Amino acid sequence: MTAEVQHLLVAPGERAQRVRFAHPAEAEFAAFLDFYRIAWEYEPRSFPLRWQDGRIVEQFTPDFYLPEQDLYVELTTMKQSLVTRKHRKVRRLKELYPHVNIVLLYRKDYHEILSRFGYGSVDITSLRPDQIERVLLSPAEIQRRVAELGRQISEDYAGESLVLVGVLKGITFFLADLARAITRPLAIDYLQLSRDLREGVAIRKDLDLDISGKHVLLVEDIVNTGLTLDFILRTLRERNPASIEICVLLDKAERRLVPVPVKYVGFTIPNEFVVGYGLDYRELYRNLPFICVLKREVYEANGHAQPVGAPRHESA
Repeated sequence: MTAEVQHLLVAPGERAQRVRFAHPAEAEFAAFLDFYRIAWEYEPRSFPLRWQDGRIVEQFTPDFYLPEQDLYVELTTMKQSLVTRKHRKVRRLKELYPHVNIVLLYRKDYHEILSRFGYGSVDITSLRPDQIERVLLSPAEIQRRVAELGRQISEDYAGESLVLVGVLKGITFFLADLARAITRPLAIDYLQLSRDLREGVAIRKDLDLDISGKHVLLVEDIVNTGLTLDFILRTLRERNPASIEICVLLDKAERRLVPVPVKYVGFTIPNEFVVGYGLDYRELYRNLPFICVLKREVYEANGHAQPVGAPRHESA
């Protein structure tokens, strides 16, 4: 015996101004979730708590449902009478519906939600939320897309083995996750490049493996102009692999100068300064599990007023 209300799913990253919230705290929490691209539903279900003569006489409608965690969230204030009443309802709901996950959340505990979605490492990178222009890709979105790429690559290379070639350092996280998502025999090797304004791009650390006659998948974190990626392709083709394809996590297609043949693309993104999931600013923020746009004043304050999208951590 359950009573359903209108099911309203709000996509991550959208400011759901059309939703009429019952309390300003709910609107604030929705904006908080939107900023971090966490999918949510507002009051999607009512749970009957007491019946009399076959009729529902008391029910409980949690404020939010977070589908990616299968978690209901009920917001509360510090007012003791309200907390006591809500605690009673939450306890009753758990007794009647033991399979339902629900938390009673104070505003000060919003960080608990972030930790459930992989945002906890913001603290250890010294990156404050006010230094983030916006979250571009959440941990859940990245992992879903990496899994899709892994399935596609596994299908395309059915019956074959692969050599994954990553370009250090930004590729570390993407390459590790992608390799685990691929269900074909594979080896992994790395290149590292050096860039000099006078001499251009050169190989600083070469491959350890002989790729002659092998199927090679060149894996990059991000591609801009395509100039560096074109250099790597020409270098590897001279070693006579059986085939060579490119997989990139992020593609700034609007900045392309050289038409490099990228077969697998995780996300096409705008020309903005991004960090996280291996991408850095001055070696910081690589260990963020999400990808965000860094505010311009963060790097301008350090005397590095680079143009937005400058290729400091990527294949140019």
